[in-house]
Amino acid sequence: MKRLTILMLILASFASPCFGQYGSRTLPLKIFQLAEPRSTGPLSFEEALAKQRIVRQFSNQPLKNTEIGQLGWAGASITEVQTALPTKLSAEPTYPIELYFATPDGVFVYRPGQHSLEQTDQRDIRNTLMVSASMQQAVLEAPCDIIVAGSAKKLSGQFKEDARKYMFLQAGHATQNIQLQAVCLGLGSVTIGGFNVRNVSKACKLPRELEPLYIISVGYPAAQPVTPAATEQTGTTVKRAVLIAASQEFHVDELFQTIRILEETGVRTMIASTRTGIISSGASTAEARVSLNQLRVDDYDAVIFIGGPGAIVEFFSNPTAINIAREAAAKRKVLAAIGNAPTVLANAGVLNGVRATSFLSERAQLIQAGAVYTGTPVERSGFIITASSPLAVIPFGQAIANTIAGK
Repeated sequence: MKRLTILMLILASFASPCFGQYGSRTLPLKIFQLAEPRSTGPLSFEEALAKQRIVRQFSNQPLKNTEIGQLGWAGASITEVQTALPTKLSAEPTYPIELYFATPDGVFVYRPGQHSLEQTDQRDIRNTLMVSASMQQAVLEAPCDIIVAGSAKKLSGQFKEDARKYMFLQAGHATQNIQLQAVCLGLGSVTIGGFNVRNVSKACKLPRELEPLYIISVGYPAAQPVTPAATEQTGTTVKRAVLIAASQEFHVDELFQTIRILEETGVRTMIASTRTGIISSGASTAEARVSLNQLRVDDYDAVIFIGGPGAIVEFFSNPTAINIAREAAAKRKVLAAIGNAPTVLANAGVLNGVRATSFLSERAQLIQAGAVYTGTPVERSGFIITASSPLAVIPFGQAIANTIAGK
């Protein structure tokens, strides 16, 4: 009888509604029922848009469960908690997105149907997430990292080969909602698109059907973001750099480490590519917000070409990329390239008489273009900066930051 009772308890636990949506066998550590989400607030939609800023430095003030719940409610797009009906962001009723919250108290998954937080791990995984995201400090410093995870499998029945596309679209909707909700709560946020997918999945213990698509670092800003009014009062201006990376097979360290170094010095960065949206290299992804065809050199203080196998295919003979390099040089913008990307500068004709370096494979191309090839890790010649390989990315990024600052 005792064995039968134990067996019945085990079978009952397998049928528990506390199991994850995708059949996880791990029971939740704790479940926090959240207060009813607010559907009104002090800011209008237009005011929220106007106040939205990228924030990378956060105070130590933790987020309350009610704030996390409000962010989850916004991201899950649930307009009726009782029926768990999503807002009409698409015609597809099956919602492919799940939200995980990494905090100092552990990892929690948001359950929109119950408007609750279900603890899945007691560990603080923010340091692991930071390492997986190319050491971006905001991931560690933010009191809450939201992992936007998606399941293309849930959409494959209706959308077939387009399932992943619609999953990414829904992830974008959710991310925008979360960031606008953060503004309304007086919080700051920054999205992280470049990270090691496998390591993040492992750290969050995601079910097999889910893949991490975005990390949103959220918290109270450590200082007020710089505004146009503030720059007028202090006599300073915000410096901006655009990093041009291939839509596929860009060099991960060259892109993310350069971004990290520039952001740490106060330079705002933007990624451009041959198309907008998610770009990928192996297991790492990033978001290109500007296409080459729409890129305005006048909007930036620095134009940086990132190397990798994809750069050969997408940039070496691309008239738009070559013209961007020419315009940047003509307007005395900081013009930089690393790895094999200095060949773009060579093909643009801006290296004649310039000391430059690159991958050894590009040496002949640079010399043919009139460059004084050195083969050193980094070369800075006026406003033109080149680097030989990803191993030189730190001094490369520092040279760009110093040149932008006029040092």
